[in-house]
Amino acid sequence: MSTLRILYLLLAVWGAVHPMWHVLSWLTANGFDMQGLFAAWTANDAVTGLSMDLVIAVIALVLWILAEVSVRRNWSSLWAVPATCLIGVGCGLPLYLFLRTRPV
Repeated sequence: MSTLRILYLLLAVWGAVHPMWHVLSWLTANGFDMQGLFAAWTANDAVTGLSMDLVIAVIALVLWILAEVSVRRNWSSLWAVPATCLIGVGCGLPLYLFLRTRPV
């Protein structure tokens, strides 16, 4: 495996673990309160802007993955779609790059 692929994989793991650590910490402190979590995502203009930026990035990444998979027929790359939607862009993008750069 190339050094670049290893870096992509490490970034995908980091992008899964680090954000989830913070979300789980919040859930531990506040309970499973989804309304409170969504309220925290729109607490002020700065956080709302960041949240909307991430939503737009998720949509763009999912569209890119679907467009490339339809052309390249690299079906295993589709694993990046649930990773992006359920975990986040920090995991989904490097995971997609890792899956996309595998030797054919």
